[in-house]
Amino acid sequence: MRPSGATILLLCLSSSFCGRPEGRDAAGDLRISESSVLRPLGSDPHRTPRQVKTSVRKEIKPHIQELSIKTSIVSRYAITTVSCSMLNRHSMASEGVFQMLLPAGAYVSNFTMIVGGQVYSGEIRPKLKTTKKAKEQEPHKQKVGQGGQRGSEEEVFRVVTSIPAKERAVFVLSYEQLLQRRLGRYEHVTSLRPLQLVSRLTLEVTIVEHSPITELEVLPLRNGRAITSTSKAKGQGKAMLPVSTVIKQDKNSCKITFTPNIVQQANIARNGVLGDFIIRYDVERELAVGEVQVSSGHFVHYFAPKGLPVVPRNIVFVIDTSISMVGNQIKQTKEGLLTILNDLHPGDHFNFVSFSNRIKVWQPNRLVPVTPNNIRDAKKFIYMISPSKGRDIGLAIQTGSSLLSSHLPEGGTHHGSVSFMIFLTNGRPTAAEPQIPSILSNATAQARKQFCIFTIGLGEDEDRRLLERLALDNCGMTWHIPGEADVGIMLKGIYDEISTLLLSDIWMTYSDGAEEYVTQHRFAHYFNGSEIVVAGKLSNRSTESLHVQVMASSGDRNVTLESDVMVRQQVSDVVPPAEGYANRLWGLLSIKDCLRLRRSSRSSWEREKLTQRATNLSLDFNFLTPVTSMIVPVPEAHVDKARSNDAANTMDGLLEEMAGNKPQSLRRSNELPGDHVKKSMITISRTSADGDPHFVVDFPLSKLAVCFNINGEPGDVLRLVSDHKHSGVTVNGKLIGTPAPPGSHKRQRTFFGTITIVVDRPQRGYIEITPRKVILDGRDRLVLPCHTTVAVESDGLAVSIVGGSSVTVTLHGTISFVILIHLYKNPEPYQRNHLGFYISNSKGLSKDSHGLLGQFLYQEVGLIPQNGSSILLGLPSNGVPDIPSFSQSFGISPSLKIKDRTVTVVKKTRKIYSGKQKVDCWFVKNNANKLIDGHYEDYVVSHLFDTDDSPHGINA
Repeated sequence: MRPSGATILLLCLSSSFCGRPEGRDAAGDLRISESSVLRPLGSDPHRTPRQVKTSVRKEIKPHIQELSIKTSIVSRYAITTVSCSMLNRHSMASEGVFQMLLPAGAYVSNFTMIVGGQVYSGEIRPKLKTTKKAKEQEPHKQKVGQGGQRGSEEEVFRVVTSIPAKERAVFVLSYEQLLQRRLGRYEHVTSLRPLQLVSRLTLEVTIVEHSPITELEVLPLRNGRAITSTSKAKGQGKAMLPVSTVIKQDKNSCKITFTPNIVQQANIARNGVLGDFIIRYDVERELAVGEVQVSSGHFVHYFAPKGLPVVPRNIVFVIDTSISMVGNQIKQTKEGLLTILNDLHPGDHFNFVSFSNRIKVWQPNRLVPVTPNNIRDAKKFIYMISPSKGRDIGLAIQTGSSLLSSHLPEGGTHHGSVSFMIFLTNGRPTAAEPQIPSILSNATAQARKQFCIFTIGLGEDEDRRLLERLALDNCGMTWHIPGEADVGIMLKGIYDEISTLLLSDIWMTYSDGAEEYVTQHRFAHYFNGSEIVVAGKLSNRSTESLHVQVMASSGDRNVTLESDVMVRQQVSDVVPPAEGYANRLWGLLSIKDCLRLRRSSRSSWEREKLTQRATNLSLDFNFLTPVTSMIVPVPEAHVDKARSNDAANTMDGLLEEMAGNKPQSLRRSNELPGDHVKKSMITISRTSADGDPHFVVDFPLSKLAVCFNINGEPGDVLRLVSDHKHSGVTVNGKLIGTPAPPGSHKRQRTFFGTITIVVDRPQRGYIEITPRKVILDGRDRLVLPCHTTVAVESDGLAVSIVGGSSVTVTLHGTISFVILIHLYKNPEPYQRNHLGFYISNSKGLSKDSHGLLGQFLYQEVGLIPQNGSSILLGLPSNGVPDIPSFSQSFGISPSLKIKDRTVTVVKKTRKIYSGKQKVDCWFVKNNANKLIDGHYEDYVVSHLFDTDDSPHGINA
């Protein structure tokens, strides 16, 4: 039997199958690649007690308390973060399964598993070569996922872990993708298949585009080929929004939320398979060269012209009619071809070739024009197709190539038209055929760059590598139709994507010396409703403009479009730091370019070079790709009794921990279980900004505390600490507002709703804290829920969360901030969940620190009477000034001397640490006028991640 606390890890990321583990590295970590699985240790049936029945195992399945999926789309680039929290309610360990279907074009950028309060983060490493023996041991391909799986359009990411009794497990997954434009719209798909009903299910998609959003549509939930019955209006048959969906939209952005409660989920699907949540949208298009965006030393060029004349086509359809097509596949293929025939354009020329062990050509030795009689005769040929034995792929391609070549004049291209072959098969070449390299080389020799080959694979038995290479080597594209899909519908959809050709031989260039590296910028075709995307890295960031030129053919004429684009930063606060989206998009496209060229390369030296470049880029951007693998430490038995949620959620327990009576465990994200756990003593100071917001500044050298209020506006971002030039640390806080309580003299109340900490050493990183979550965004992106007790440390940065109570951030062991979390179960209208900010350790901050709190860290103050004579402070050893005795002794209201300024103060008592302690302080009115350098407005910054100096610079 396994120890009850042991955690078992199984990861799967595959479009069609789950394989065996690729092995272990020297450290004993489990290693996964983009197309492999880690099977559970000790998962054979002999490990399961015979007396445990299947029904009992179902009963102890951990319950998913919360599933949160949040996507931010900035200029078509989407970053999705999935957070899943499971609770094992039972008295014995049980296996929790986290499974997510990902778009095939997406790359995983972060995976973190939190079990028993410990964090285990995946690490991306170069993929090791698989031995021949290991390859032979790999299992056969098998289907993965539910009925709604769409073949190559989705991949499976799956984790299985043992959750100790009465404990929680949290899984955090992030993946990134570039949305593709098809048929005039972008489509974003989120798979909702938790496989059980979820207590709190949240899906949130935010879209921000530089161009106005012209179309926006949320489709009914899609589960496989069907739409759920609840998606249509009763009695009307009209598609409706999925239940609980809310859309908020303005000119350039929108936010879509889907939050079905457990009853609404059960009405959709009691087994937890809700389906795909689909959003489609499009943006307003600029004419001429298209839209060019410049950000962080990179540019992205979006090219999608419209209003051009349709280019005539010469098409040969080569259709597999082998015996394996018998049944629905051949029936549905015929239906799709009959529909396509009706959509051929006047001016097109076409022909059909069917192949098995024999080749049948509808119109031998020629292509015929689109006329009513030819369409009628072609339909008769399709009706008469019947399956037979054999599959001669090489001869079929040769026949189709001969038909296209004979239609072209001696010069090799047909004036004013383009030619291509659509090749469809559901199997592999027969044993009697030439080897695959011969088929590929012959096809390329026959095409001679005069026409392109588009390939379509059906089912699970086709040779995908062959079809991919045929398309790559011959300027085409490839698609896969899964076996359970309706071939006719999908075949028609594929044809619709390539039905209207507007441009061919497209070549995009950029000003000399302006680009250091540009992704693929030569394209064979541009079809109406699609989009060409090119990204580049600027070598000269100070350049004022970027010259863009597009050259292409449109039928019988050449087209040249060019323009000078002003280089300027375009900033958005949706994905911190949002200005980095162009950099990550460039990285993603660059990796895909390397992999595409590697697949088509015939030189081993060139393939190795492309593999190395793709690997380096994957590591730079922390992407799990076909050339990298992910290492995840396997947790050992762990039950952290000292930090159980029941104890940690009490404020008394929090104060004990802050006072140093209870050490905080900070575990490195890359630390193996069993290693020494670092511990540090946290002592919290009274220097803070909490409540409305009420500021308290502790002057230990002067044995004084000073307090003041800041009456800002909701949405203001206040600079709290600024030491970016020295320690590399900046802290900002964003205000939220509520109405004032009844009878209050105030117009409104303001609180801190978000605290951000920007660090610049040893590398740039961002920590965003809200009452509900903590986001760590640096080399990796990690999202931690605030209701969970966890601790993580990496690269000198430690973050410790006491569930529902506090977040402690420690930098390099010399700087510590504590953020208190204030939550209301049943809030009044004037109450909102908010944060309190406390400086725990400021030793690592320099004497030049500034900000509303930072400017006082190394200052001394004194109290003076109104006649100006100095007062020597002989105060109690406990450091708390006896304010009443001071006023009684002098009979006056004292003033405060700081730097060269004198500030009138009054005595007050403030509650801190959520009201658990009181502090006597000297209060400064009018937004701390004369106490702080400058005025309150000088500390209002542009956004949460702003690190620019304030007008007053340093703490003079």
